[in-house]
Amino acid sequence: MSISDRLSSRFSNRHEQRLRPHPGPVPPRSERSLASGGKSGALRAAIFGINDGLLSNLSLIMGVAGASVQNRFILVAGVAGLLAGAFSMGAGEFVSMRVQREVFERLLHIEAHELSGQPEEERQELRAIYEEKGFPPKLAREVTDVVMSDPQVALETHAREELGLDPDELGSPVGAALSSFVTFAVGAAVPLVPFVFGSGVAAIVAAITASGVSIFAVGAAMSMLTGKPAWLSGGRMLVVGAVAASITFGVGRLLHVSTA
Repeated sequence: MSISDRLSSRFSNRHEQRLRPHPGPVPPRSERSLASGGKSGALRAAIFGINDGLLSNLSLIMGVAGASVQNRFILVAGVAGLLAGAFSMGAGEFVSMRVQREVFERLLHIEAHELSGQPEEERQELRAIYEEKGFPPKLAREVTDVVMSDPQVALETHAREELGLDPDELGSPVGAALSSFVTFAVGAAVPLVPFVFGSGVAAIVAAITASGVSIFAVGAAMSMLTGKPAWLSGGRMLVVGAVAASITFGVGRLLHVSTA
């Protein structure tokens, strides 16, 4: 069986298993899931959401607590920070992902129009791409002929090779918004909970401790995606959180607002 015949057979079975032009072995299911989550935007939004929730609300609460106000004012500030931040993050992610998806869809539409109106030019472009990747001219021509024989496969391949897009992974605005909203709220609740059940120095210490452990844990968990050592990712985030909370607490102490 020739190379062209083998490629034609693979493409004809795409409805049973979608072809992905990744070099090397197929990654494990867990790695494919992480990659898919990253492309959709939900995983990225979740990471930023919980980080922002922890850091921003901890800083806000420490700033208010440093001003020596009563416990109920700390609670009001914390709840307001949680809600404002969660809605802001969710809305921002939805708008940004919506615009991004519309841009990608427009690029795919333009590419489909070019494939329909200028098939020979698109054929030459794809063949040139394969040759630049090291394909021998004959093999590049055979692969291009097989790809261009099916309009859907041609569009998907041109989208990946020319535009760097996966038509199946354009991102979900709703998924990113919900993920960002929920994770921000969860993160923002960590430094707030101690003030629900306590007050004064004990609540401040509990909030700092809980937030520090959570910040380090989130940073360490991120190492599964980045490949960095868990202690390095966790420690780096812990230092950032400690600096931010210390500055806002110090500003609050300087203002020292005493409310009856």
